[in-house]
Amino acid sequence: QVRLVESGGGLVQAGGSLRLGCAVSGRTFSSYAMGWFRQATGKEREFVAAVTWSDSRTYYADAVKGRFTISRDNDKNMVYMQMNSLKPEDTAVYYCAADSWHRDSNLVREYDYWGQGTQVTVSF
Repeated sequence: QVRLVESGGGLVQAGGSLRLGCAVSGRTFSSYAMGWFRQATGKEREFVAAVTWSDSRTYYADAVKGRFTISRDNDKNMVYMQMNSLKPEDTAVYYCAADSWHRDSNLVREYDYWGQGTQVTVSF
């Protein structure tokens, strides 16, 4: 059984920073592709960032490129996302997700394990 627990959400002013963390249980964490997604009120869940399982390559949605950085620590079974220059439109519940088939995807349907989410609110 794989369990994901997010942390680090909160309220921040526009231009500020937050760092999200995701603790992942499971002995094969290093073989999972990992992603962050977000869902704003009334909108569909959308891709934010992902890191591959094999060589920790990263890729990002255009809306966050240059502001967010995803990383992983396989020794600690952790995934992080540093979020800088936050904007009010970044307000959403942020979800950590694992793809045990390591497809390195940006599609919600290709991630088979999800955390409960953490709220990020960016004020004007």
